[in-house]
Amino acid sequence: MKKNNNGIKKIGLIINPIAGMGGTVGLKGTDGAIYKEAIKMGATPITPIRANELLSNVKNKEKITLLVAPGKMGADIVRDIGIKFKIIGEIGKETTKEDTKRIAKQMLEQNIDLLIFCGGDGTARDIFDSIGLEKPVVALPAGVKMFSSVFAINPRAAAEIVDKFIEETIDTQEKEILDIDEDLVRQDILQAKLYGYLKVPKILSLIQSGKTGSGIGRTIEENKQEIAQFIIENMEPDILYLLGPGTTIKTITDNLNLPKTLLGIDAIYDKKSVGIDLNERSILELLNRYKKTIIIISPIGGQGFLFGRGNKQITPKILRIVGKKNIKIISTVEKIKQLACLRVDTGDIETDKMLIGFAKVITGYKEELIIKIE
Repeated sequence: MKKNNNGIKKIGLIINPIAGMGGTVGLKGTDGAIYKEAIKMGATPITPIRANELLSNVKNKEKITLLVAPGKMGADIVRDIGIKFKIIGEIGKETTKEDTKRIAKQMLEQNIDLLIFCGGDGTARDIFDSIGLEKPVVALPAGVKMFSSVFAINPRAAAEIVDKFIEETIDTQEKEILDIDEDLVRQDILQAKLYGYLKVPKILSLIQSGKTGSGIGRTIEENKQEIAQFIIENMEPDILYLLGPGTTIKTITDNLNLPKTLLGIDAIYDKKSVGIDLNERSILELLNRYKKTIIIISPIGGQGFLFGRGNKQITPKILRIVGKKNIKIISTVEKIKQLACLRVDTGDIETDKMLIGFAKVITGYKEELIIKIE
């Protein structure tokens, strides 16, 4: 790959300022105008924090010229970061996906070497609509779901990808973008289809895999039943259980004849439902009401994420209150054997550090294994 201006790389940066705002308040996304409801519910922007973490961790700042979107879509974040930048395009008071598409095209016309974008699956679709496979991208995860396989594992991994891209010639590969219907997600229905591909630097250890669905078959269903039976038999009185999303966890509530949102966070106490489709605020209220809490979580298939993908209602604040020792991880054997490790990306470095290390995963009735959380 040829370098611009005596080794200086020209890198585009586009930030979706509303991405991820629906996570903590339980809205499962911010596509369309739903972000206004998220703001009313107390949601705050997370993309500036994620973008700042990425850029702060880039080592080769002197070898970059950033082409950034104006204002809150880029320029506001980079002013004090120590990287030379140029503002591209214009935006209004409220930003839309059309701003992302238009500015991405303008950056392409400026012959960027690489495009960094910060957002979720919806932003990835907008970038694909604009540049296709013309230039490689670094996708900084900041949305609610992020089931597509284009995203870096976390902001530090994204910074490492940028540095490697600057320092050496790196092959690229095409990774899938999924189209997730947010309206159906809010109805507790997960419907995904392939939308397109983006070209990403081929550093597989730093890029997440795409979400895989739970396998359907007698042995897998039996495995889920075994896990559910073991969890139910070992549930203690006077403990609040927060249940994460997924079919494996839903098997527990099915056996208790209790309601469960497949894609939300729910709570039970003394084997009775005390909360459905909870957001951060309602979870914190329950934590104040009950003396002890246990979180039951299952990793996302194919990715291995425990926290930071699809369950952002369980925030760093909640995780610090509950503590690592009160987190129970469950997984079918089929799912866990496809994972080299488990991952966390809570948005808070100290919380991530608290969670990493080795952990037990319940894989059947009185069966468990030890796996590393990174």
